[in-house]
Amino acid sequence: MQNHMKECRNEGVPFLTFPELSELPQFHHAFSTRLGGISRGYLATMNLGFGRGDDEKTVLQNYRIFCHATGFPIESLVLTAQDHHTNIRRVGREDRGAGILFPKPWQSIDGLITNDKGVTLCVFGADCVPILMVDPISSAIGVCHAGWRGTVGKIAAKTVFSMQREFGSLPQNLQAFIGPSIGPCCFEVDEPVEREFAALKTLQPETLIEKKPNGKYYIDLWETNARILKEAGVLKVTIGGLCTKCHPELVWSHRASGGKRGGMCGMLMIREEEER
Repeated sequence: MQNHMKECRNEGVPFLTFPELSELPQFHHAFSTRLGGISRGYLATMNLGFGRGDDEKTVLQNYRIFCHATGFPIESLVLTAQDHHTNIRRVGREDRGAGILFPKPWQSIDGLITNDKGVTLCVFGADCVPILMVDPISSAIGVCHAGWRGTVGKIAAKTVFSMQREFGSLPQNLQAFIGPSIGPCCFEVDEPVEREFAALKTLQPETLIEKKPNGKYYIDLWETNARILKEAGVLKVTIGGLCTKCHPELVWSHRASGGKRGGMCGMLMIREEEER
């Protein structure tokens, strides 16, 4: 699949963007890679995952480095404890700094939405699917973390409907972007997981699942989430096409590393007026 993401670099720090999203001046976004930080050992070098075995001060310094290079105020970040649920939370300016400058006040949140300017929503991954959503008409944004459980639970659609309920966002006005994650070339599962996807009858699952001679199955998480978004009414969905397992030299992959890895972060915010 074609890679629709652009690799950028500033002050020696590489990061990834969607050119189409970069063309919308009211929004600012970036995805980290595994490069450009100060972590060592198997976490070298840009680890943005707390709880991965890294020193917290080192992780915090990595955030400072990445935010400085990409233009996100570190005090604007909102982090959550993603744990493969489908809970969505609306956040605002009062939540800026949550999980980075002070402890997260909530747990089990895998999706964030806001219509406040200057609030940076963070979504993490290292094979799981990070999805960014923007509404240029109502000026609202959302992010969600879709592992296979979140995908089956249709967290992407729940994020769409949450934005519709909270901000009046019409699904047809939303644009969605599927970030670096494990591709259909590499997402191998056993039959119990395959059955979960096969049950998504409205998505034509037979075209999303490929059975291999060894009895395993390969599933296309990208297209599954794209179809979930389109089923929810989103007309424009861009699949980044960067497989994390295929590119362990650039991005973190849980499967490629056998679980010995750091964390990547996707960031999305509505710019303050003076930043445009």
